[in-house]
Order: sequence, then structure tokens, then C-alpha cells
Amino acid sequence: MTAESRSSLDTGSSELRLPRPPGVIRRFWARHPRLTDVIVALLTALVTFPAPGRDDFAGDARLWTGVRPIVVVVLTLACVAMLWRRRLPLVPFSLAAVGAVLAVSSGAGVGAATTAVAVYAVAVYAGSSAAWIASGIVVGGAAMAAGATVLVGVLPWSTAVNGCAALAVGLLVGCLVGVNVGNRARYVAALMETSRRLWAERAQQAQLAAAAERARIAREMHDVVSHSLTVMVALAEGATATDDAPRARAATAQIATTGRGALDQMRAMLGVLRDGDAQRAPLAPLDGDTVRDAVAAARSAGVPVVLRTTGGEITDLPVRLAVARVVQEGLTNVIRHAPSAQEVTVTISSTASEVVVEVVNDGVEGPASGGGYGIRGLHERAARVGGVAEAGRRPDGRWRVRLTVPRPPGRTSA
Repeated sequence: MTAESRSSLDTGSSELRLPRPPGVIRRFWARHPRLTDVIVALLTALVTFPAPGRDDFAGDARLWTGVRPIVVVVLTLACVAMLWRRRLPLVPFSLAAVGAVLAVSSGAGVGAATTAVAVYAVAVYAGSSAAWIASGIVVGGAAMAAGATVLVGVLPWSTAVNGCAALAVGLLVGCLVGVNVGNRARYVAALMETSRRLWAERAQQAQLAAAAERARIAREMHDVVSHSLTVMVALAEGATATDDAPRARAATAQIATTGRGALDQMRAMLGVLRDGDAQRAPLAPLDGDTVRDAVAAARSAGVPVVLRTTGGEITDLPVRLAVARVVQEGLTNVIRHAPSAQEVTVTISSTASEVVVEVVNDGVEGPASGGGYGIRGLHERAARVGGVAEAGRRPDGRWRVRLTVPRPPGRTSA
């Protein structure tokens, strides 16, 4: 993990108030796990050895004397195996369990402390169920072995009961403590992981929102700049081609007017973005009648546009913006790709059930292109208002750009 990722994770942790290991000692153990394992192994050895001598046992001297060397070796291996209790907790437990079962004949609980530490490790690192199942198996095995030795007369029943009871108590204490500590550790780890995942998802959502905002700004800028520049280029070409000075001056004056209008729209949009209110940004260019402005600009560029409107005024501002952008895109395409158009019709119909805007021209020649950013932007804008955008050739050969936006029941025009 890099320093930058650690710093970002720490920042997220502080904002989400993630839990931290309490206390200086626990943080020290967490930072030095190998030292912790060595200390645990040494402490386990201290509580395990020395085993009872000849005078310390309560059972049969011959049986305990015979199994004692084996018990010492097995429990020693169990203490050494404690170094790997985190990765392989069942290994030291198995060794400790074997030594403790063999040491039942001592009647003094030899190996009970070792099994308690080992089963604690199983509960913490392997799970609560594994600890209880393993403890049950060991206690059952010890009881069966002790019962067999009692039946054959090798071991007194009191010694067998004492040895099994000491082993069972050690396993019970180790299980209870280990289950409590292990469940808490797993709970805290789950909280930490959930918090990190939420933080990562929040950062991802922020990136997606930023990307969507960049796409929206690019779409708005394309609509404003593309339409205005197209009109300005057409006016400039007309002013250059004509010898009539008054008409040339009128064309250049219209170029200035169109340029100022485009600058005003861009200032309004970018100004809202600087203020941090992105929700108002799509509404900023609609201070005036953008549809009629677009039609007037196209007429000044020499496009024979006819505007037809039916129904009331569209009061839904996002829909008004979508309608205006469809008209702008349709007229821009006429100026670019259909300069010979003789009839261009802009129709806007607003009813209680839907809003339909259509731009039709008869000047498109040759095969249709695949569509650029403008057509793609129309489809994106239509999706934002719940409508459908279409662009293509009609059966009669004319080119049509159309937007249909359904209206919810009860919403009507003003």
C-alpha cells in the first residue's frame, strides 16, 4: 500500500469514525505479531512445565511413569507450535489435546492449561463452531480413554474423574474467552471492511458524478457553440459573397449579435457551475425564448424556416431546454448539410399527454452519416427528460429530427 493510498484511507476512516484498537498495549501487540507469538509460546510452556513428579500425582505410579515422557514431548511440540497459532490453530490444539488426554492418568490436570490456550487460538482464528466441536471431541475422547483404563483396573476412578474434569474446565474457559474475543475481533473487522467499502463506493460515485457532469457540460457547450458558430460562418460567407454593402453590414451586425448571445449563454452556464449549483446549470440558457432566437438566427443566415406551435406554453424547464436544443441541432444540421433546402419546418406541439418537437427539411442529399456529437447529445438529453429522440430520413425523402416527451397524468401546459 502506497503512502498516498494510506493517507486517503486514513482520511476516510476519520470521516467515517471507524473503530480503532483501544489502548497502547493492544496497539503494540498488533504492530508486533511475531513477538506476540513468541511470548505466548513461552508463557504456555511456563504454565505447562514442569509436570508433576513422583510425589505430585494422585494415580497409579506405573501408568503415569510410563506415559510421562510421551506427554512431555507432545506438550513441548504443542508449545512450539503456538508460534503458528494464527495460520494453523488446529495444529497446536491437536498436539495439546493428545498430551492432555495421555496426562489424565496423572490426576493433576497436566496439559489442561496448554489445551486452554490452544482452544482459545482455535476460537479466535478458526471460529467459534470449530472451537466447540474440537473441545467436545477432546472431552469425549478423554472420557472414553479414562473409562477404558478404569474398567481394566489400571487407573482409579477418582483419578480419571479428576483428570477429565480438569481438562474439561480448561477447555471450557479457553472456549468462552476465545469465543468472546474472536467474535468481537470479527465484528470489528466486518465493520472496518464495510466502512472501507462504503468509502470506496462513495469515491467511485463521486468520480461517476464528475464524469457525468463533464459529459453534460460538453453537451451544453457543443449545443451553444456549434449552433452559434454555424450561423456565424454562414453569415460571414454571405457577407463576403455579396456586393451589397447594406446587406453585408446587416450580416456582420447579425454575426456580432449571434456571438454575443452565445457568450451570454456560456457565461450563464459556467457562472452557475462556479457557484457550485450544478442543478441550476441546465436552466440557465433559458432566460429568453431560445427556440425563437434559434429560428431568427437561422433566417438571418438565409434558411427558409417556418415555425409552427400548437398548444400552451411548456412550463417544465428541462423539457423546454430539450425542445430548444432539438430545434438548434436541427437548424444547425440544415445550415451545415442542407444548404439547398427550400422548405424547413419547425413544429412544436404541446398537449396534456406529450410534447412533440420536429424539425423537417427537404435539402439533404446523398446517404446519411452516422451522426456526430449533436445527435448523440439529443439522445442523452431525451433520456434525461424521459423522452425519445429520432433523427433520420422520412419516407418522402425529407430529413427529420424529432423529440417526443410524454407527460405524467395531471401535468398540463400553462
